Amino acid sequence: MPAQRSNGASRASTTAQEGGARGAAARDACLEVELLRPAQDVLRELPDFDAARVAALRAALQEGRLPFDAGKLAGLIQRFHGAKE
Repeated sequence: MPAQRSNGASRASTTAQEGGARGAAARDACLEVELLRPAQDVLRELPDFDAARVAALRAALQEGRLPFDAGKLAGLIQRFHGAKE
């Protein structure tokens, strides 16, 4: 069986192409980070929840202005977590 010769130039070309693709991907990732950074900074400053809205809903519940059905809520929780009826 004759020995096959490898083509060093072809291998070098493939390696260069792969390296170029990785470089382009890295540049794209850096650009994406730079574009997203301002939005991330704004989001970091926001509270995890709207405390004023929670207080308003709590007051509405206490005053009876917001109907509350504990049974319906329990059913929704069970359905969400996959409980079978």
